[in-house]
Amino acid sequence: MRHALLVGGKRLRPVLVYTAGRALGAADDDLDAPAMALELIHAYSLVHDDLPAMDDDDLRRGQPTVHRAYDEATAILAGDALQALAFEVLATSKHPRTGALVAGLARAAGRDGMVAGQALDLAAVGGQPDVTALATMHGHKTGALIRAAVRLGGLIAVDEHDPRLAALDAYADAIGLAFQIHDDVLDVTGDTATLGKTSGADAARAKPTYPSLLGLEGARRRARDLVEAGVAALAPLGEGAAPLADLARYMIERDH
Repeated sequence: MRHALLVGGKRLRPVLVYTAGRALGAADDDLDAPAMALELIHAYSLVHDDLPAMDDDDLRRGQPTVHRAYDEATAILAGDALQALAFEVLATSKHPRTGALVAGLARAAGRDGMVAGQALDLAAVGGQPDVTALATMHGHKTGALIRAAVRLGGLIAVDEHDPRLAALDAYADAIGLAFQIHDDVLDVTGDTATLGKTSGADAARAKPTYPSLLGLEGARRRARDLVEAGVAALAPLGEGAAPLADLARYMIERDH
């Protein structure tokens, strides 16, 4: 579990929890539990995604994947334990909206979110879906947890009926897809040492990607358009949303 969780990474999802929550006035102490829960879910998903039955990767965050460092059974159990710990952390946070927080994370991680996206991703290997189908796949596999990070941060500060949550949802949907498109681009243009994972893996597995459908420049342009849409969606939050806008731009400027 430590190997999966503590060997590096961008910590993007916790950062989104804190940044979205602060934009609506939440205190950092109240944001700790959802931030930890999101990173635990993300770490578990990477452990399982790297397994031989899924993507069969050897490197993650510049280190051997868990099933390579230990063994496949240990990796499965470590992922299971990370997932369980995420819900334990969130369920014991004693926030008045804990029920909504737990339910939101479960939806994002489960059959209507990340797991559904992973199933679509595996089914698409060797195929050539259109851009709409690819957006649906990415929106579930990657976007669901990004949306959950932003929404859970917001829910710490306000209740479910606050109209600013809709603005955060629109922002998260746009930047989540932009993030994955840029990942697709980096898989083509990046190197293994910088990425911390094997470059060129998508093409080697015949996975459909935005560059394979739109070309590199078309994919980059689509990512830029999504970031602009995400930033525009933040207008109802006023100047307090500036850090969220900066994060959106980071999504397509990073090198790993």
